[in-house]
Amino acid sequence: MALVGPNGSGKTTLLKILALIQKPSQGEVYFCGERVTDKNIEQMRMESTMVFQRNILFDTTVYKNVAYGLKIRNMPKKEIDEEVRRVARLVGLEGFEDRYAKKLSGGEQQRVALARALVLRTKLVLLDEPTANLDPKNSSIVEEVIRAANRDSGTTVFMATHNMFQAKNLPHRVALIDNGKISEVGTSAEIFGKLSKTLASFAAIENTFAGNAEITEDGTTMVDIGNGVQIEAATQSFGRVSVFVSPEDIILSRARLDSSARNVFKGEVVEIRDLGSLVRVRVDIGKPLSVQITKRSLNEMKINLDSEVFLAFKASSVQIV
Repeated sequence: MALVGPNGSGKTTLLKILALIQKPSQGEVYFCGERVTDKNIEQMRMESTMVFQRNILFDTTVYKNVAYGLKIRNMPKKEIDEEVRRVARLVGLEGFEDRYAKKLSGGEQQRVALARALVLRTKLVLLDEPTANLDPKNSSIVEEVIRAANRDSGTTVFMATHNMFQAKNLPHRVALIDNGKISEVGTSAEIFGKLSKTLASFAAIENTFAGNAEITEDGTTMVDIGNGVQIEAATQSFGRVSVFVSPEDIILSRARLDSSARNVFKGEVVEIRDLGSLVRVRVDIGKPLSVQITKRSLNEMKINLDSEVFLAFKASSVQIV
């Protein structure tokens, strides 16, 4: 699950409360259905661990950093060795055990911190901006480690992130937080398939444009977003608005489609982003619009950079915020 919200919204505070290292000013915390109290809090803390955005590593080897939590749990040396080797492979640091942690790159240090948490095999791992300030290679490794820990070990992962692309593609569920309150919870498709006011207030979302809206004779709304581009929406609105079109709701073709869609544009492909079996195609129609299609469709239509294409979407697919 990903926690998404603007700076100062309470993400890190909530993580610390869930990690049982900060008490809430009011309310109660339940862990696996059991209320956390002063009597059981120490025991409960053993079931979760938190990786901070800025981690402090011990001035010693990777092995000793990762093994520290197991040692204070009095695990036998042989089992510690096995667990450290296991998690080193998981985070892509096999063979790094004897290196000094503080001499590693920033991305490698973050993976040491993640290994230190995962080696404990807790029920819950809390991550505060796990890929902040990392290069794309290390970010990709960390994201795959998170997937593997959740998939293979059954570890529940709760993470705070500013990365909208990460929030859309990594978690099973997303929660939006603003001013200390959770405003929405749902699947990635549910949260990002519509543009709520909370999300629009802080997130840079693809296919979101500001413009001037006027109600047409047909009772729809025409929004002028500039550069000669007008988008028609089914709902009525007037004045300055923001519009959003989900990339999944746009049809891309090489020739103009004969359809009932009220919005049809001709444009040029300016970017193609590989998402595995899917691709994100960015098309310049005077404004940049992103479309999501399968890689098979991309290949069948023989679409490349600078290809001339057509986009179509219904007025009912346009959300006005």
